[in-house]
Amino acid sequence: MAVVNETTDLRRPLVEQKPLDDVGLESVLADGSLPYRRRMYLGACIEVKLLFRLALPAILVYLVNSGMGISARIFAGHLGGQELAAASIGNSCFSLVYGLMMGMGSAVETLCGQAYGAHRYDMLGVYLQRATIVLALVGLPMTVLYTFSYPLLLLLGEPKTVSYMASLYIAGLIPQIFAYAVNFTAQKFLQAQSVVVPSACISAAALLLQISLTWITVYVMDLGLMGIASVLTISWWFIVVAQTLYITTNQRFRHTWAGLSWRSFHGLWSFFQFSAGSAVMICLELWYSQILVLLAGLLKDPALSLDSLSICLSISVLSFMVSIGFNAAVSVRTSNELGAGNPKSAMFSAWTATSVSFVISIAEALAMLASRDYISYIFTADVDVAKAVSELCPFLAVTIILNGIQPVLSGVAVGCGWQTYVAYVNISCYYIVGIPVGCILGFTFDFQAKGIWTGMIGGTLMQTLILLYVTYRTDWDKEVEEARKRLDMWDDKKEPRQT
Repeated sequence: MAVVNETTDLRRPLVEQKPLDDVGLESVLADGSLPYRRRMYLGACIEVKLLFRLALPAILVYLVNSGMGISARIFAGHLGGQELAAASIGNSCFSLVYGLMMGMGSAVETLCGQAYGAHRYDMLGVYLQRATIVLALVGLPMTVLYTFSYPLLLLLGEPKTVSYMASLYIAGLIPQIFAYAVNFTAQKFLQAQSVVVPSACISAAALLLQISLTWITVYVMDLGLMGIASVLTISWWFIVVAQTLYITTNQRFRHTWAGLSWRSFHGLWSFFQFSAGSAVMICLELWYSQILVLLAGLLKDPALSLDSLSICLSISVLSFMVSIGFNAAVSVRTSNELGAGNPKSAMFSAWTATSVSFVISIAEALAMLASRDYISYIFTADVDVAKAVSELCPFLAVTIILNGIQPVLSGVAVGCGWQTYVAYVNISCYYIVGIPVGCILGFTFDFQAKGIWTGMIGGTLMQTLILLYVTYRTDWDKEVEEARKRLDMWDDKKEPRQT
């Protein structure tokens, strides 16, 4: 009987004789003895498990981080309509530095992810420190910019009362700039090593802390918008301190974190140049939707437009965070596989993550449409605002579906190091097509918020189609070679050179 079993085993492909957890994705995809459909099925089983193991905690991290801003808006909305408008404008303006820091942090994601896949562990800690220094230096001029937020908002044509309240709210957020500088680099350092659960737990604790303290400052201490902003800043610093302690005291990072090093001060300018493309790519994406809020302040009945659009965008952001979780997961997967020299696995990861996120986004859009008449009451009790939100929900549904694809493709771009190219695509689609068309429809043809949103959806659709085409046409063997060259160029043994 043993002979029969042994003979039977010899007739089966090697990859099917082992548990899937012990079989590499590249081995499955490259096994010519398996039928194509069988390879795709086994590959999907492996990849989906890996993606969800990374994406679910990452989704929680981004949902919680976004939820901190949304909860601040909810508390502001229950103070009054002008307070909600002020907090919405304040958060939209502050997304400038959020996008800048998050974008520059994605350079760490590319380098750390590919270095980890190539087993060059010693450079991860150096990249982390180098990026933190660069981001902190970039944060210095941003503090000056936000100090003068009141005259800048007036210059942009926002209502005087709302601008003044928003400037007070922004003042309370200024210390948050340097929390971002540490948080995003530490977050990418952990993600590159597929360590995401601790960040999720820390973020969840920060959200609970923020909600509790905000309730006290608003309803007990009566500190209003300043109290809301101050607690939001404190919560972000709680995340930073907790993540820093976790990295510096945990033995699991003994190969990737060797302590503070003077090597991190080498090549700061070169690192800044490399991360600038990442910053532009992410910033242009994050600012795109926030410009919608700023333009809404110039429409007829700006308070109603701002309130309805900010609620829709808050819902969109919650959905977007799911896609951002897959963005982080696919970035880790593609960068790790490219660093390890596995082109088939990198390609398979890219398309699997895109497909899964797309299906989820359709379900989210349908759920949102089913609750369109009631969902706004989470944020406000105003009936007029609820009606305006309901009318905008079809536009929101289309946005949610597009956001199920576009961020994941951006994650592939980060994993491959295409940030500069995608930045040019974003400029063309968003700022040459989307916003001008939206302004023409909204102001010239008087379609108001619906017109602005229609133009911006057009820009997002155009960008998504371009990224789909570029990903489809990618030579993944060439990307493996590019990853190897990039790691050699950024090897700390010599000063990096620009190409």
